Amino acid sequence: MKVPLLDLKPQYAQIKDKVLPEIMDTIENQAFILGPKVAKLETQMAEYIGTDYAIGCSSGTDALILALMALDIGNGDEVITTPYTFFATASSIHRVGAKPVFVDIEPDTYLMDVNKIEAAITDKTKAIMPVHLFGQCVDMDPLMEIARKHNLKVIEDACQSIGSTYKGKGAGSIGDIGCFSFFPSKNLGGFGDGGLVSTSNKEIYDRIIGLRVHGGIVQYHHQEVGLNARLDALQAAVIMVKLPYLKGWTEGRRKNADLYNELFKDNANIVTPVEKSERYHIYNQYVLRVENRDELKNHLSANEIGCSVYYPLSLHQQKCFSYLGYNKGDFPESEKAALSTIALPIFPELTEEQIRFVAKTVNDFSKS
Repeated sequence: MKVPLLDLKPQYAQIKDKVLPEIMDTIENQAFILGPKVAKLETQMAEYIGTDYAIGCSSGTDALILALMALDIGNGDEVITTPYTFFATASSIHRVGAKPVFVDIEPDTYLMDVNKIEAAITDKTKAIMPVHLFGQCVDMDPLMEIARKHNLKVIEDACQSIGSTYKGKGAGSIGDIGCFSFFPSKNLGGFGDGGLVSTSNKEIYDRIIGLRVHGGIVQYHHQEVGLNARLDALQAAVIMVKLPYLKGWTEGRRKNADLYNELFKDNANIVTPVEKSERYHIYNQYVLRVENRDELKNHLSANEIGCSVYYPLSLHQQKCFSYLGYNKGDFPESEKAALSTIALPIFPELTEEQIRFVAKTVNDFSKS
């Protein structure tokens, strides 16, 4: 039995009859960049996330950069974030000229350890960038309390967590700005790159509207130097078709996670994902912690089971960030996670037979 890490073909079959007319309508109208489809999606996404505004952009990475630019974060500034995340989190901070400052993660959720934030604050700190990793929100109440105490802005990296909630509030609606990705493998993905920024601050909204179009709201008149970071209408059309399905797809992922958890519960050599109370986990990834992770990865691949390592090297150990001066051992929980975690297939169209096959293959290896 072959079980891919992700198979988008069943999802496409489900939406094909609705998405193709929307794509053809876009082509017939020849309105490809921004325009009415993007504006409509922005309205829908703001309502879904729970903010006053949403701004479509070219990628999740550009969403993070736009957020930092809108808050005037740049040379000499520091932004506190996590070393256990996708590269774009820290690279966006570097790209605007600021310095990423890392704090370690919780060992059970792999999320930023909020208790370590205050010790990392200096007079150069301008913002905190929590990452809602793998589909679960960071502990935002104490984080927001710290931010208010020190007059810091909060940019939520929610690129893996569209639809996740914290105490009933949507990811991307709690801080000053939220950032999302519509990369095809995401729970809500387009047919190419795309992203979105969310906020309830009108001033920030107006700023980003200009920043995503080279820094000018009126054509050929530029108040500042921005980016070419526009969302194209084809991606907006696809995402609007998919949005009504998202709740059902998320419940499918959660159901699959529950079955995995049940099948792994008697295996003392496996640590399954933890969903904290008052949070709604959307399982962008289903991540196990195991010993002999690399050997298990090879074993799964030999049995034609897709898997992946998120992430094999903490950001403070990346060569490009050596200038930050961090050393091995500075963030032990992040480093341990990088050596022991592995993601299994979790997409909603998985069959029970496939999940049981994956779990049996893992259990047979880890118990041997």
